[in-house]
Amino acid sequence: MAITTGLVLAVAGCGGDSEGQKPSNASSSTLAPQKKPDDKAKPETPNSPPASDTVLAEVKGGKNVTLVINSAVRDAGGYVTVNGIVKNGGGFWNPGTWSGSERELTANGASMAGASLVDRAGKKKYLILRDTDGRCLCTKFTGGFKTNDEKVFFAQFPAPPATTNKVDFQIADMPPATIEISEGQ
Repeated sequence: MAITTGLVLAVAGCGGDSEGQKPSNASSSTLAPQKKPDDKAKPETPNSPPASDTVLAEVKGGKNVTLVINSAVRDAGGYVTVNGIVKNGGGFWNPGTWSGSERELTANGASMAGASLVDRAGKKKYLILRDTDGRCLCTKFTGGFKTNDEKVFFAQFPAPPATTNKVDFQIADMPPATIEISEGQ
């Protein structure tokens, strides 16, 4: 026990650097600036405003549902993030069929998990990205859509080759929406 106590005290005393600065135990002031850039990089949530007022595409599907795509940005990390709005012009609607038919995606519930990008020129389909637990990197809608509800969405995909700048965004029974990919930072 004496050895353990000695080790704990020795490690606790090693917080500063060799120039006599104070130990870095004020982690809240150190962490706050580091978290701000991450907050900007977080995908939009269903209750946040869309990324821009630009409309790249707008399609209408069954049950009077409208899908508006505001942006499609290729990031340096090798993925494309699509942002937009889903509008319900009819009665209560649950986008359960939008989660896709892949077994891995069934746990995503009513979400954008079934979305894909299609590169017609390159003849390739890009499926939604997933984390290691099989959750899509996309918006999950909770509570369905009441009449006239609008909810923002995001969906992330592997990026097509840099020479591809137009793709079709597809989900469930909605018609394909041809969108242009812009370059991110």
